[in-house]
Amino acid sequence: TVSVLNWTHLYIPAAAQHRPHPTRPMASLTKKSENVCFGGRLAKYTHASASTNTDMVFSIYIPPHAAGAKLPVLYYLSGLTCTDDNVMQKSGCQRYAAEHGVIFVAPDTSPRGAGVEGEDEGWDFGTGAGFYVDATEAKWAKHYNMYSYVTKELPALIEKEFADVVAPGVKSITGHSMGGHGALVCAFKNPDQFASVSAFSAIGNPTKCPWGEKAFTGYLGGVEAGKAYDATELCNAHGPFPFPVLLDVGTGDSFLTGDVNQLQSSVLDAALKAKGQVYESRQQEGYDHSYFFIASFVGEHIAFHAKHLKAKMQVA
Repeated sequence: TVSVLNWTHLYIPAAAQHRPHPTRPMASLTKKSENVCFGGRLAKYTHASASTNTDMVFSIYIPPHAAGAKLPVLYYLSGLTCTDDNVMQKSGCQRYAAEHGVIFVAPDTSPRGAGVEGEDEGWDFGTGAGFYVDATEAKWAKHYNMYSYVTKELPALIEKEFADVVAPGVKSITGHSMGGHGALVCAFKNPDQFASVSAFSAIGNPTKCPWGEKAFTGYLGGVEAGKAYDATELCNAHGPFPFPVLLDVGTGDSFLTGDVNQLQSSVLDAALKAKGQVYESRQQEGYDHSYFFIASFVGEHIAFHAKHLKAKMQVA
């Protein structure tokens, strides 16, 4: 394992800070809201997506920074039923993103209003539950392509529309629950794209749990096809990966310790260890699956990513 504590923090004095202009023109984005937060700006945008053939929403926090500075980006993928608002409103991530000079981007968890029959029938499939796959079943394939959205379309959009402040190609990824699964899968399938990956309460072996079985059967036609989007299976087949991994799970998480183990954390840990992956897996005593857990450790995750993002910038 690798320690992630005691990173050197970077904070730019107020006199040297630059704040993005609140009325900056956007060629392909529609701004829905903007708020000043910890000296930077948090904004929500919508745009027409080629991946989902719907409008998509994301939130972006640009921290205070020196004029002309280029900053790395940390992408955060949310869990079942969530939107981009959950992490932005509940985690306190902006404080740490400002401290470390990292742009923080949170997309939605699925297309919305696609009009697919059955997409609103349950909380764990369809709307709010895109599972970060590219659907192959005809019913879902036109719209439910969150994997392509978060690995290709959204990063390209961010680098284009915020080119004055984004360091091209310097990004990491994190997420919670379904989003933790998504973060690991996106990183493991694209090992040259990301400087680091972390996850809170990740669904670590989704082909072996009810959430994953339902998603893969619905979107991909079967659980076997889901192995291409299973972090444990990807690690077994392609690990180790050239970046560090940080995993956190609470010992009081009902999805880990309840009647059904949806997270399969120990299985993922075993695969990472067997492959000699550089990683740290932490069990946080008493914490549950909620944003109280995320808020308690998001600062450490952002510090972890900031160290590796800035190292990548120096190499570049």
